[in-house]
Amino acid sequence: MKTFLTRRCLLAVAATLVLTGAWLPAAQAQNKVLLRISTPAVPDDWHGKMWTVFKDSLDKSAPGEFDVQINLNAALFKQGTEPAAMARGNLELAAISAFDMAKLVPELSIFTAGYVVRDPDHQQKIFSGPIGEELFKRVSEKMDVTVLSTAYLGTRQVNLREVRNVRTPADLKGVKLRMPASKEWLFLGEALGATPTPLAFGEVYLALKTGTIDGQDNPLPTVRAAKFYEVTKQLVLTNHLVDGIFIAIANKTWNALPALQKQKVKTAAEAATQFNNENRTKEEAQIVDFFKQQGLQVTTPDQDAFRKAVQATYLNSEYANVWPKGLLERVNQVR
Repeated sequence: MKTFLTRRCLLAVAATLVLTGAWLPAAQAQNKVLLRISTPAVPDDWHGKMWTVFKDSLDKSAPGEFDVQINLNAALFKQGTEPAAMARGNLELAAISAFDMAKLVPELSIFTAGYVVRDPDHQQKIFSGPIGEELFKRVSEKMDVTVLSTAYLGTRQVNLREVRNVRTPADLKGVKLRMPASKEWLFLGEALGATPTPLAFGEVYLALKTGTIDGQDNPLPTVRAAKFYEVTKQLVLTNHLVDGIFIAIANKTWNALPALQKQKVKTAAEAATQFNNENRTKEEAQIVDFFKQQGLQVTTPDQDAFRKAVQATYLNSEYANVWPKGLLERVNQVR
């Protein structure tokens, strides 16, 4: 009799939960679309903060439909391993660099070359137009991911230990310019007219201080964060590499979404990159005054001369062999 009453009580409680709707949160949680995000960005970086904007946008436009899980500091997957994880179905979203994409889609290597992208505005116009549509189709076919939007990563500038009159690449002749230790980066340093010197990032400060190298290149926020301004005297605003990363979603996840949810996810990605892009460009514009206050000379060379020389160097190299015919001209024509 006791067992029978217990069962009746349990059934009554279950019926009450159904009638009152108290069961809905658990059921909804089971039906949410899981969106795991992996990024090497730190919490204070705009590229880390943009994922919160993505999550908030989805929570607002599609309440209860998605379970967005943000993993910063490469806590889920190491930088560069995200595409493979997405292809395996172990990851839904990540921001992938052009360098990583170029490993499987060689055409994209054009955006790792110097003076191809002029500025953040040019970058957005390239990738939101026909060129981006064509390249992202190849990315989808070869990498099994769909690109949703483009985030501005920063513009690299030359930072020198001693003041020089730099107008053209010829003025950097003999300058030992630290570059990341890969053949692509070293080639860029050579194309700039300098003597590229491979060195780990953690060794750059001491090498500048002691004169082992004459300069280094990085986006200005990195120069400030690493305090390179303490051991250098000049910033040359070469704007030689406008870098970006691409918010992408695994095709397995994307293709399973109905049209309305696809639109909501894409809109959230665009809101995230807009937040990042606006704040990143604002920070870069304001940071020049900081360096002037620290006593650095800030100069602007003949960027057209740099652009023509660097592009010619690339076009006469093996790197341009994988670029689709006419692509560089089309990129240059985007206004």
